[in-house]
Amino acid sequence: MDKNRFAMTPPMGWNSYDYYDTTVNEEQVKANADYMAAHLKQYGWEYIVVDIQWYAYGAGSMRDKHQYIPFSKLEMDEYGRLLPCPERFPSAADGAGFKPLADYIHGLGLKFGIHIMRGIPRAAAQNHLPVLGSSQTADEVANPSSICGWNPDMYGLRKDMEGSQAYYDSLLALYAQWGVDYIKCDDICNTSIYRENQYSAAHEIEMLHKAIEKCGRSIVLSLSPGPALIEKAWHYEKYANMWRITDDFWDKWELLLNMFYRCELWQNHVTQGCYPDCDMLPLGWLGKGFGEERQTNFTKEEQVTMMTLWCIFRSPLMLGAEMPKLDEWTLSLLTNERVLALMGSEYHGVQVERDGVHAVWASRKNGEDAVYAALFNFNDEEKEVGVKTEDVYAAVSAEVPDLDQELVMEELWTGEVQQSRGSVISSVVKAHGAKLFCIRRA
Repeated sequence: MDKNRFAMTPPMGWNSYDYYDTTVNEEQVKANADYMAAHLKQYGWEYIVVDIQWYAYGAGSMRDKHQYIPFSKLEMDEYGRLLPCPERFPSAADGAGFKPLADYIHGLGLKFGIHIMRGIPRAAAQNHLPVLGSSQTADEVANPSSICGWNPDMYGLRKDMEGSQAYYDSLLALYAQWGVDYIKCDDICNTSIYRENQYSAAHEIEMLHKAIEKCGRSIVLSLSPGPALIEKAWHYEKYANMWRITDDFWDKWELLLNMFYRCELWQNHVTQGCYPDCDMLPLGWLGKGFGEERQTNFTKEEQVTMMTLWCIFRSPLMLGAEMPKLDEWTLSLLTNERVLALMGSEYHGVQVERDGVHAVWASRKNGEDAVYAALFNFNDEEKEVGVKTEDVYAAVSAEVPDLDQELVMEELWTGEVQQSRGSVISSVVKAHGAKLFCIRRA
């Protein structure tokens, strides 16, 4: 199977982490899936992703001391494959796994995803469990010197061992049986604990890719955490569909400002089926699982900036909010069809210019006369942002208008229309805000 056909456009969906941390349960997943089906599916939102530690008993019960409880009880089968904790996912009882939940989500016309940690459970290695399809056991394929610096559940898998590949093959066979459409694999995109080799799990990415090819189901492979290594871009593109270009992204202006540098770095690596990932959208209500439920700290202007950059860059869009609590304004931000259209496979976003106070991005659909220009204001007060017309058009290989030709500029967030003529495209932009124009010849 061609992995580049698993995600023809950047995946769009919901992930449980930003609101629930490690604590999400089946009822909450279904409630968010119901909301997406009713309010977001028609705009291209389709993935429902259960994030980290769905297999752990007591997850989140010691949050004041540990995000991930050391050596906690994990639900797993006789082959060392983690299963959903039945206390939180009751439909998974009696070996059913995530199939009943996936069936429910598929019944809504949506797709189902899960988070996994790379490697094999330490408990499986400790108990010398067999590896399905191999004569080797978990303790033989586990590499105790390959660990995650922030999660205690797993050992990495040894390279060039048939049992290591067999373990991943058995995982993906199980996930395909459940009906999984998307896997977010963690501690693999950047193994940051190993400063001398931050890409120490490259062989495990290749193993996952092979296992997906063997399982007979189209499963999107997303790699976390970042920042991804630009010198390994070719490897990410060959074996994965998405890879995080940042560490965990939260609702802080300095993190959003830094994403302009990261998008500039990765803009030439956005291709069909391969998407540098700006991470989740911290919008709406967040943080309940962290013990600090709150509304996003981003101003409305910063939220517009984030959505504009993610869409024109063509990053995957993963919402982290508790969707049933979304207000009308936030919902309108997520359902602007003309902005979301820039995620389409026929568009390509490119940075035109950037300095310490502003940035400009451009996009264009193949064969279309219209040119799109995003003007970003990094200042703490309202400012006029301008760019040479010829620079915008040249960036997307469009014919530059004559200086005396009138241009019609429609702002896609507000519907405001303004006229422009001459050598500069400009507009007044609010502090930390953005304007996104569709520009056509009059």
